[in-house]
Amino acid sequence: MAAERVDERVAIISGAASGIGRALAVAYAAAGVRSVIGTFPRDPHDPEQTAAQVRAAGGECVVHEVDVRVSKQVDAFAERALERWGRLDIAVANAGVLRKAALAELDDDAWDDLLQVDLTGVLRVLRSAAARMAGPGAMVAVSSIAGGVYGWGEHAHYGAAKAGVLGLVRSVAVELAPRGIRVNTVIPGYVVTPQSLDPVNSLGPDGLERAGKDIPLGRAAQPEELASVIRFLTSDEASYVTGQQIVVDGGLTVRMPA
Repeated sequence: MAAERVDERVAIISGAASGIGRALAVAYAAAGVRSVIGTFPRDPHDPEQTAAQVRAAGGECVVHEVDVRVSKQVDAFAERALERWGRLDIAVANAGVLRKAALAELDDDAWDDLLQVDLTGVLRVLRSAAARMAGPGAMVAVSSIAGGVYGWGEHAHYGAAKAGVLGLVRSVAVELAPRGIRVNTVIPGYVVTPQSLDPVNSLGPDGLERAGKDIPLGRAAQPEELASVIRFLTSDEASYVTGQQIVVDGGLTVRMPA
């Protein structure tokens, strides 16, 4: 399905320096949606590469540094859309971190630090965006099958955060529906991103390739395949979809074990 042209809409995307966030900014550019590209100040990935791809796709964007652990920074992130274009229509809470830690090593600081990004950071993005949406709008929070569907050993804090996103979105969707603001969750399976390619905290390249053999479609997803689903959920094509969880995993979670 071709992307629609919606030349007036403006989106904020956290975690857009690479991976799904970068692919989404480019997908929005192709659809005529302008975007504020949120990037963590110490992210090793260059957000200007995202901006260059957006411009190459014929779109407009601004890069904005934001630490989603800090409410004032998230407020400024959402406000940037109003300052630049005078409106905010779409918010995508995509920023996240992944840290491996066995339960015996999972101290309070490690637990709190990850949830501040992967769960409370999502709340901050949704809250700040809702306060600045003048009319109908759409939001998406990115969860994971690790927590959203499955458990994952040595990642209890990550799983708890990603599971928490589901409950957060359901409640916010109900609360914001009278304003015409829709809120949904995307639950990615294995995706070829810098995070999943990390061999220390995640699967790494070899592990990701092995995991692909258990997926009915036979491979991990590309970031663009997640971006297209998010773009759909924030478009008028999904005008009656809210409070839902869309699993994008190549059939992994519906496959009957051998």
